[in-house]
Amino acid sequence: MMKLDRNRPHILATGAAAVTVGLWASAFVSIRSAGSAYSPGALALGRLASGALALGIICAVRRGGLPPRAAWRGILLSGLLWFGFYMVVLNWGEQQVDAGTAALVVNVGPLLIALLGSRLLGDPMPPRLLAGMAVSFAGAVTVGLSLSGGGGSSLLGVALCLLAAVAYASGVVAQKPALGSASALQVTTFGCLVGAVACLPFAGQLVHEAARAPLPATLNMVYLGVFPTALAFTTWAYALARTTASRMGATTYAVPALVVLMSWLALGEVPGVLTLAGGVLCLAGVAVSRSRAGGGPSTRVAAGEPRPEKVP
Repeated sequence: MMKLDRNRPHILATGAAAVTVGLWASAFVSIRSAGSAYSPGALALGRLASGALALGIICAVRRGGLPPRAAWRGILLSGLLWFGFYMVVLNWGEQQVDAGTAALVVNVGPLLIALLGSRLLGDPMPPRLLAGMAVSFAGAVTVGLSLSGGGGSSLLGVALCLLAAVAYASGVVAQKPALGSASALQVTTFGCLVGAVACLPFAGQLVHEAARAPLPATLNMVYLGVFPTALAFTTWAYALARTTASRMGATTYAVPALVVLMSWLALGEVPGVLTLAGGVLCLAGVAVSRSRAGGGPSTRVAAGEPRPEKVP
């Protein structure tokens, strides 16, 4: 029983990461649907506004209050880079290139998180994490190449997806210190609000496009705001507060594998053998990167896990 209590924070954090990955994977299907009726900036603003409203209601009910002053630098940076810039640029990039190319380029993000986390946050880089990231990246490349269309990719689209990956990685690294003094709900709520404010120049486009958009596209936009944004970014922040940025970044390598599965089930897009093999590699790499080395607490701390007795 004592061992179960000691491992409970790790189990909860792993569960939160799994919820995040699942919902972020579902976002690819919804973006594809909503993007046919909404421009990149309008879609980002609608998504962020929906997410900020849902999070604001939860904060009001729970009386979360304002984050402490020490957290605002990270909240502002992550709100501008990740919630705002990333969503606009990714929406735009996915209109220029096929989903496989976009997934391949954006999956540079976890590698950038590992490099930035090691440089700026002092994150350890244990062999298991490096090995798992290498396996997952190989899987992401395999999935991306198998899904890519036969035509040449747009140079603009590739550049936009690369910018999205840089913004994603920078936002994660900026968010991590804020979670040391503010709750996951506070960091997510106000980061989402900052991103929504940054996207206000697209308000005119959103109003104009919402008036003539089909209902399924609008419902997908709202879904993106409530679930892959409000819920998934909160569970992400909860898990990130309990592990390193590098390890959390490696977890998102499971997204391409789940996108393949969801496209198969929801859209009837039967994956080929190469796609399935890439998906298996993605999941295997995540399993390796999330696994713990054997040994006592000192071994786990060296691997980047917090000491059990100090986890809130």
